[in-house]
Amino acid sequence: MKVGLDVGGTKTDAVAVDDSGTIVGRVRLATGWGADAVTATVLAAVRALGTDAGVDVSAIRSVGVGIPGQIDPGTGRVSHAVNLGVEELDIVAATAPHLGVTVGVENDVKAAALGAYALHGGSGSMGYLNVGTGIAAGIVTDGRLWRGARGTAGEVGHISVDPNGPLCRCGQFGCIEAFAGGGSIAERWGKAGALPVRDVFDAADAGDPLARELRGGLARGVAAAIRVLVLTADVDVVVLGGGVTALGDRLMSDVTAELAASAEASAFMRSLRLEDRVELLPAGSPAAALGAALVGASRDTEGALAHG
Repeated sequence: MKVGLDVGGTKTDAVAVDDSGTIVGRVRLATGWGADAVTATVLAAVRALGTDAGVDVSAIRSVGVGIPGQIDPGTGRVSHAVNLGVEELDIVAATAPHLGVTVGVENDVKAAALGAYALHGGSGSMGYLNVGTGIAAGIVTDGRLWRGARGTAGEVGHISVDPNGPLCRCGQFGCIEAFAGGGSIAERWGKAGALPVRDVFDAADAGDPLARELRGGLARGVAAAIRVLVLTADVDVVVLGGGVTALGDRLMSDVTAELAASAEASAFMRSLRLEDRVELLPAGSPAAALGAALVGASRDTEGALAHG
């Protein structure tokens, strides 16, 4: 049995996976704030799989943790996880002695890429595009993450696609994230709400000019990221995940229309058939937690495989 945890800014999703790759237990807990509270959340989530999901915790052989922030490759150290109030934390050192099993750590988007790849069938190549508060991607080929020379492969959110576009938090103008990141959209919308991006879509449907501009920018940003992933890594498929994708068909119809419109003037772009190479991760998918479980089960986290 392997366990995977997706530690998010508000909630932690935990799954237990048996030897056949089947998820046999799943729980969700509120995530604590700060290094000590995050450590406590990880330990509590593993315990909850036993108490709340009926998992035999004595059968657990590994635990993987997917978490926002920068991960020091080959170690359990995470830094700059600002949404969790964590500046620096060695998760392995903090949790392994209590759990008594192997613990692996991976960036949450890269873990989700591994999980999405496994859920998709575990063959060929995939670009996983996380459309959430920010924009980032993970690239998996033949079950293996591609990190690049310095670990920045997939950071498509900070590619500028319009020098006259909105200011991005990275300091550039017109980044994909500035157009399509949920945080940027909420800031530019400027109206309080539990689900600002959904509010923007609703207001756009009602004809609000600013909402229509923001909604169009979201589609253009996601379409640009898809083109980048296909034109640079030539992945078989791009799978969209992340909180913003809860919009479902409303988002997908906008994105596919944008891809089709941008290909009208280019026979080359039409030949890539981008609209047919994009899929949406099902709502509520445990991709990130599943990917974390795969990372934990691999002794070499640099070579974590996603074949199940």
